[in-house]
Amino acid sequence: MNNLCRRAISVCRGKHVLTFLFFVILFAVPLAAMAGDPTGASTGGASDVTAATAGQPTLQELANEVGHTKISVNLIWILVAGFLVMFMQAGFALAETGFTQAKNAAHTMAMNFMVYGLGMLGFWVCGFALMMGGVGAVANLGGTAPLANEFTINIAGHTIGLFGTIGFFLGGDTYDVGVFGLFLFAMVFMDTAATIPTGSLAERWKWGSFVLFALFMSMIVYPIFGNWVWGGGWLSQLGSQFGLGNGHVDYAGSSVVHLVGGIAALAGAIVLGPRIGKYGADGKVNAIPAHNIPMALLGVFILAFGWFGFNAGSSLAGTDLRITVIAVNTMLASAAGAVAAMIFSLIKRDKADVGLMANGMLAGLVAITAPCAFVTSFGAVVIGGIAGLLLVGSLYFFEYKAKIDDPVGAISVHGTCGAWGVIALGLFADGTYGAGYNGVSTPVTGFFYGGGLSQLFAELIGTATCVVFVFAAFFVFFKIVGALLGNRVSKEVELQGLDMHEVGAFAYPDFVQPDLGPIAETIPEGPSSIAAEPIFEG
Repeated sequence: MNNLCRRAISVCRGKHVLTFLFFVILFAVPLAAMAGDPTGASTGGASDVTAATAGQPTLQELANEVGHTKISVNLIWILVAGFLVMFMQAGFALAETGFTQAKNAAHTMAMNFMVYGLGMLGFWVCGFALMMGGVGAVANLGGTAPLANEFTINIAGHTIGLFGTIGFFLGGDTYDVGVFGLFLFAMVFMDTAATIPTGSLAERWKWGSFVLFALFMSMIVYPIFGNWVWGGGWLSQLGSQFGLGNGHVDYAGSSVVHLVGGIAALAGAIVLGPRIGKYGADGKVNAIPAHNIPMALLGVFILAFGWFGFNAGSSLAGTDLRITVIAVNTMLASAAGAVAAMIFSLIKRDKADVGLMANGMLAGLVAITAPCAFVTSFGAVVIGGIAGLLLVGSLYFFEYKAKIDDPVGAISVHGTCGAWGVIALGLFADGTYGAGYNGVSTPVTGFFYGGGLSQLFAELIGTATCVVFVFAAFFVFFKIVGALLGNRVSKEVELQGLDMHEVGAFAYPDFVQPDLGPIAETIPEGPSSIAAEPIFEG
């Protein structure tokens, strides 16, 4: 017993000693000199500058380091912005799938998934070369010196650029860090244009036709028009060659991306025709229900988030402080578009239509994409608000007057509001930014700020060119593909749903499709795919 007591006392004393030592160390450590640099004030200095003599860089070596750091910042900026734009693909997939029927959800998702891979490879093969092969030196990315071959023609003493001729497969001299950074950023923009028609043509589009479309868009149509505006082509030269403002200015893609995608969707929707049951024999418009509005709204939020990369990233420079103006203008226009659409729906039928509000936000975003760097915050709100109202009118026109079936409203969101975006630039550009843009020394100035009609004319020429060129190209494309392969699934497949027939899987395995047989030439009236109820009747 005594031994046990002594052992217990010894153990207790040992524990007290250890506890005492623990607290001594704990309180003594902060008093000791820290080996680290917790504030960062001493991290980075002359020794970190690459120099022939370590720690003693010359003035030239310092200048080289500053220049290298600036380009590094810009490359990091466009990579991160490009990653945001790439994530917009998830937003499109969710929005389009949510606005369509459950029986086609896997097919709609699959198109949004594969247009990314198909488009990327097509753009890598030749799209990038045609679009950016003659863009010249992009100073913000270190020069991109290899991209200097533009096919041109001479008209009345004016040299007109048509398409680039270098950069195929990103080979040869284009194996360059700046060129690769530009490729990534340009590619995700192309993919946005390519994915827009997957919503308008959803629920009836044959997979083989879709695959060919993705390649044709990424390899030919988008790159050609993109070259004319962003690659040093003739629309960008309307200012330097013909005195029309700064040429056709589209900062982030209202025309190059959204109008191109919207017009391609329009051509496809005309050729494919409406979904079975959308229009009755007497011309009555039947609403086809969206299957998951929360999914669609989540997609819209993801798109709005990615749009910061879309617009602000188009500076191609994290060192351009105008990015704060661009980001704020982007937010304000999206809010104005959503609110304008909500007010309309409240006035029309005393309800806030969730589909209109979602597409109203997208309408505002599309419209501000071209002028985001050139307008005031007030201008951004006005542009976004008008876009929200234009959306409503455009939806009515295409669905009720033109009888063109667009399940998600993409023609109106991207086509109509894309055109409005570049026209709005010609009106609202305030003349505080853009000196040197497209080789014109003066800043971009719209009609309302003393710029006269020259900039507006340049925007109108670019808009008209886009509509004519893209519509003609895709109308012919869909006609040829229709004759050779077919654009549209059979009536039986459309009635049963495209999921299992086209992509081999149901989005919802527990959802059993009925065999509708020869019925269903009409579908009962219900919530529209872009609105909770038909809002244009009565």
